[in-house]
Amino acid sequence: MKEKVIYLAGGCFWGMEALFTKLYGVDKATSGYVNGKDLESVTYEEVCSGTTNFKEAIEVIYDETKTKLQDIMFLYFLAIDPTKKNQQGNDKGSQYQTGVYYKDEKDLELLNLIFEFERHNHQEFYVELEKFNNFIKAEEYHQEYLTKNPYGYCHLNIAYLIKEFKSRINPYYYLMDNKEERINALNPLEKSVTQNSNTEHPFNNTYFDHFKRGIYVDIVSREPLFTSLDKYESSCGWPAFARPIDTNLIVNKDDSSYNMHRIEVRSKVGDSHLGHVFKGDEESPSGIRYCINSASIKFIPLEEMAKEGYGYLLYLFKDQNK
Repeated sequence: MKEKVIYLAGGCFWGMEALFTKLYGVDKATSGYVNGKDLESVTYEEVCSGTTNFKEAIEVIYDETKTKLQDIMFLYFLAIDPTKKNQQGNDKGSQYQTGVYYKDEKDLELLNLIFEFERHNHQEFYVELEKFNNFIKAEEYHQEYLTKNPYGYCHLNIAYLIKEFKSRINPYYYLMDNKEERINALNPLEKSVTQNSNTEHPFNNTYFDHFKRGIYVDIVSREPLFTSLDKYESSCGWPAFARPIDTNLIVNKDDSSYNMHRIEVRSKVGDSHLGHVFKGDEESPSGIRYCINSASIKFIPLEEMAKEGYGYLLYLFKDQNK
């Protein structure tokens, strides 16, 4: 066991505590008050007065051999609304300010990448990121509150959040601290397409007629985007997919270039130009065509997925004969 700790303020601590105790690898979640005045003790009423600077938070102790900081933070950002200041759900006040408070300086590099990513994806962003200062355990009646009071107030839909956490691909595993270096390693065509939103020639590209089993990942960030199971023969001349692996890793943007109205497709983490998406494609099994540039993606064969770190996606090919 490699024990780690982090402090998370995400609104009312009743729901946050109940949520994180359900995450595999979390050994304990404790409700309390974080990063306030230098006091030996504080009461719930004093915190609610707004005079102590404390935020309702949970102390999360987890086993790093079972779950990573990326997982903790992914569930955290699924649970909170980062666009709200001093508010979560119906709860308002400085004690409900969201924030992440770290003890281990080694966590800061990853946390900075995550916060940069989340800021980029929200027009307004109010989540604090601070060095841990102090934590005072909340009164006993607050501990395991929703276990003691199953119908008690909770601003979170815990069952939904756990389901989303398990079904989505965690983008934080593909964040890059060397993005510029990776872009510089691209060949001229790959750089032109991914960074300048240009388009390669139809039919004369790597994957338009490629149908081996495996997945296609962003050539810059390596985030998984499409599978061979959803690739189909298309007359367009580019790789065509009926759907992405996870729509949350795909960004759709209006594109009015060349006096046309199209929907551009970009990767969530890499922010690479991938191609365009079209509705009403009779050749597509879903009626939707993700028309993707070969220069934007890299193919990972099925037999190499585990070695390349995509073993967790092998379930997609279970019982498939394609």
